[in-house]
Amino acid sequence: MSKEKKINKNNSVGIVKAQGFNFESLKLESGEKFGPVTLVYETYGCLNKDKSNAVLITHALSGDAHAAGLHEGKDNPGWWDDFIGPGKAFDTDKYFVICSNVLGGCKGSSGPASVNPKTGKPYALDFPLITINDIVNAQKCLVDHLGIEKLLSVVGGSMGGQQVLSWLVNYPQSLRSVVPIATTIKHSPQQIAFNEVGRQAIMADAHWRSGNYYDGPAPSKGLAVARMIGHITYMSDKSMAEKFGRAKKGTGESFKFTADFEVEGYLRYRGDNFVKRFDANSYLYITKAMDNFDASGGRSFEDVLQGTQVKVLVISFKSDWLYPAYQSKEIVKACKLAGVETTYCEIASTYGHDAFLLEVEEETHLIKHFLKKMLYAYEVTGDYGA
Repeated sequence: MSKEKKINKNNSVGIVKAQGFNFESLKLESGEKFGPVTLVYETYGCLNKDKSNAVLITHALSGDAHAAGLHEGKDNPGWWDDFIGPGKAFDTDKYFVICSNVLGGCKGSSGPASVNPKTGKPYALDFPLITINDIVNAQKCLVDHLGIEKLLSVVGGSMGGQQVLSWLVNYPQSLRSVVPIATTIKHSPQQIAFNEVGRQAIMADAHWRSGNYYDGPAPSKGLAVARMIGHITYMSDKSMAEKFGRAKKGTGESFKFTADFEVEGYLRYRGDNFVKRFDANSYLYITKAMDNFDASGGRSFEDVLQGTQVKVLVISFKSDWLYPAYQSKEIVKACKLAGVETTYCEIASTYGHDAFLLEVEEETHLIKHFLKKMLYAYEVTGDYGA
């Protein structure tokens, strides 16, 4: 079994249950007022008396609120289960961990597949265009609902890292620290290009029907192709070579347009599996939000961060070519120039962008030490600490 498929059930948070938070409306960055709004979320661990131990986990494109533990009657560990639980990076004996499905998602939070109360039908493309800042503003409503004035940390990788940076820029007074992992201040043309190819694959599917497919077949082929493209960018050349090489499946049908190579079969499996759990319109909306995101707001990121007292830990991976290390270094440089206390670590992983999900030991060491320092400083000094 490859490392990618291993699941560490030791020190699990056990059976968990998703919760729903409903609120009347949210003013979007576009100026539009959207509502009602539902956010589905899960929590792990216990909030302490002064509510100083809360950590918000933000998920990547295909993630959801189920970050750890198991749902009743299912063998479905959360997407970051190796990191959340007693003794793990996010030690639930110490921290109260929160993870919510993003606005625009398809795992319970309000999104294109949700029912529009005005029509009684799914929103489809009547759902408003959203931004990463809108996603974070909705999360802030949830955090306020939980009675938490200041988060110990906000942590996330990839699109989750974009949310972390949005929190850093928009709500520094509500944070003690942040950990952006394998992410960027804004997408490069190449990153936008990959997302656009995925979107075009979905919209070219005859079943997409301008987003109005909920009463018939879904655009499964288009979404599967979009996911296949994504998986290529998540891995590295070395990790693909080590995992698949040029091995063939031995079907006896060589030179026909079948999945002869192991890597072809893997991509098709990933694509076909993805369509069972994800909505194509959500994919369109969320990838567009990622492409439109600019943490600097068109200014110098250094200028945006001036006066920020939040502590920052930035993590990148040497073989990540989707979110290359130079983009993380740009975050670090801006933080340093703005006088923000920042630690940077580039992990020598061969897993590519997927490393943020797979490099458990090294990330755990870094995150555990960082959070311990933040909580200790607060408990001892009542302030941020050094």
